[in-house]
Amino acid sequence: MSESSGKTGFRILAYISAGLAVVGVALPLLPTTPFVLLAAFFASKGSPAFAQWLDAHPRFGPAIEHWRLRRAVPVGAKVLACTMMTLSWVVLLLMGASPVVLGIVGACLAATACYLLTRPSC
Repeated sequence: MSESSGKTGFRILAYISAGLAVVGVALPLLPTTPFVLLAAFFASKGSPAFAQWLDAHPRFGPAIEHWRLRRAVPVGAKVLACTMMTLSWVVLLLMGASPVVLGIVGACLAATACYLLTRPSC
């Protein structure tokens, strides 16, 4: 992959992530913070101008700064993420997923929740 196509790929991923973050601002079931952090990461690789815009954004900038400085996640984002992971697992249970699927998904979601909850809060 050439450097130009790599930057284009990162730029596209940054815009998609930022778009999902914007949708997450309006939809309470879609978390905003993880998509903002992804957008910032991808933009730093593919679009310095977009990265600077995200850093200076009044809504997204603080979350990016907290993550970069302290690897901190807002309490609301933690609560929403854990709630949605639990809800997702319950939906699988109610839909009759096999015990193996429930176990694997449950272990992955529990590991993700543990990681998230051990990050500092802001």
